[in-house]
Amino acid sequence: MDSNFSIYTTSLTLDPLDIPPSHIFSTFLIGTLTYCAILVFNLTIILTIIFNRKLHKPMYILLFNMPVNDIMGSTVIFPQLVSSILSQNRYISYSACFVQALLAHVYGVGSFLILIAMAYDRYIAICCPLKYNTLMTPNNLLKIITIMWTIDFTMIGLLLALNYNKKICSTKIVDIFCNNPSLMKLICEDIQPNNYYGLFIIALLIVPLLLVTFTYIQILMTVVIKRQSDAKSKAIQTCGTHLIVFLCLEFCAVCVLLAHRFEAASPNLRRATGASVMIFPPIVNPLVYGLKTKEIRQSIILFFYNNISIQKQNDKIKRIRNQLQ
Repeated sequence: MDSNFSIYTTSLTLDPLDIPPSHIFSTFLIGTLTYCAILVFNLTIILTIIFNRKLHKPMYILLFNMPVNDIMGSTVIFPQLVSSILSQNRYISYSACFVQALLAHVYGVGSFLILIAMAYDRYIAICCPLKYNTLMTPNNLLKIITIMWTIDFTMIGLLLALNYNKKICSTKIVDIFCNNPSLMKLICEDIQPNNYYGLFIIALLIVPLLLVTFTYIQILMTVVIKRQSDAKSKAIQTCGTHLIVFLCLEFCAVCVLLAHRFEAASPNLRRATGASVMIFPPIVNPLVYGLKTKEIRQSIILFFYNNISIQKQNDKIKRIRNQLQ
């Protein structure tokens, strides 16, 4: 690291994928199909909520933000990744790398904030049902969503702004995609403020864990006291669904942060954990909510059933017209 580079003219090099030539096409195909699956699964949830008026409720409007966030996160990574698999070109401009890192972190923090908002909604609905319509009005719901995304973009924007326009002494990104820890490793200047702010955000990961845990405990205590079997099973299903998604995200995020914080961590571990954050939650989320949430599952089934019925009727009309001609 004995020379400085201009961030405006330098192309950065992402960590090599080390894919054998014989496996390049199959890996490209798997990556493309995975991205397509993410788009199909999440768009199905989005369209189901949009076109079914019965799902225009606070719980599902908050849930609507999850597939939108997942599509943004996977789109930031997958197109560039699969194209580089096929071309074996791992170069990326500094500006593109910066934008990729920004949106990747917005996706990560956004996932936590959305889950917190959803947990709050379920807490009010189950523990304070008489106050639900008062607290979760359309205006309050809009405020929650606005505050959620404002905090997300502000927090991550400031995090990445601390790195921007700083002198860099290397062009090698030590990960398969751009993120804040890998960008910090390029900088020659003092990065203590960046480190402190980054550690502050890492510490904030404890807050979602505490809030969601408190919410689930309160929900379970409430349904146990009420001794209503139907309410108990519904609450347990809700908590279980949220808990699966939340723990999956929390585990992936902690692994990524630890892999970057410890220099002795294996590069393969860093790659695997980085990829897991961008792959597993966007696939698991729509499957969990689509399969485990009764209203969404029924809406999806009804949607496809109606489309098939309409198609059969159209085909029948065409056959009758052909016979008459």
